[in-house]
Amino acid sequence: MKRIKSLLAVALLGVLALLPLRLSQALGRGLGNRYWRKGDAAKVTRQTRRNINACFPEWSESEREALIHASLQQTGCSLCEMGMSWLWPARRTLKKVRHVYHEDRVQAAIDQGKGVILIAPHLGNWEVLNLYLSAHYPFTAMYKPPRMKLMDDLVKRMRARLGTRMAPADTRGVRMVMKALRRGEMVGILPDQEPDVSGGIHVPFFGVQALTMKLLPQLAAQTGAVVVCGYAERLPDAAGFDLHFVMADERINSRNLEDAAAAMNVSVEQCVRALPAQYQWEYRRFSTRPEGAPRFYD
Repeated sequence: MKRIKSLLAVALLGVLALLPLRLSQALGRGLGNRYWRKGDAAKVTRQTRRNINACFPEWSESEREALIHASLQQTGCSLCEMGMSWLWPARRTLKKVRHVYHEDRVQAAIDQGKGVILIAPHLGNWEVLNLYLSAHYPFTAMYKPPRMKLMDDLVKRMRARLGTRMAPADTRGVRMVMKALRRGEMVGILPDQEPDVSGGIHVPFFGVQALTMKLLPQLAAQTGAVVVCGYAERLPDAAGFDLHFVMADERINSRNLEDAAAAMNVSVEQCVRALPAQYQWEYRRFSTRPEGAPRFYD
């Protein structure tokens, strides 16, 4: 059954890869509209609403509802762009990058020779960001392998086609990342997925306690690496993508783990506030609660 699901997923990606960007994004917005019309009967809508309502309590109800709608549309775009991101020739995808802002910050960090940790939130199209970094820098990306082997093979092959070294989120992957940083290279880590309880610490994210990975701040403290945030903004009217690089909160190199993890979340939050509709709000970011706290999701 898993193999059948994998084959169907790969076939769907192949169909999506045949579409021009304008059509795939239109399809994605239509998918998002469908979820929004279903309201809380749709799990993705229910979780998006729960997260946005909790993270933007200062906004009016109408402002939050507008963000929920826009977020579902952007989530649909992220899904329908996967054919482009993974199966288009890399050069064709990279032609969709229109502007790159503050890349000098990345180069300055590389020039220090301490290694660079690239915080890549689930914001915009992170696969386009991965391709760009692979094309311009020695780059090691940490990732969580999919459960389906066929999809895992595809992910590794497509993300690595410009030379990215793929480091699984396990002990072997941590060793790969450490070696890359010691060589003064760049590593990319997705900072906003819930880790295992043993690998996380509860610190605020948008004012809500969130189980947050220890690994990235520990790497920053141990290696003295420069930490930079990066994301690929989806432009209107299928115009392509703009890349943005933002320096992380300087406290992220602190040896106080709680301070460093909180600084990482502050850094992610800064990026998300610049582009809130394109964040992955449907993810159950607050599932694991501090001891004694009530459940966050139904």
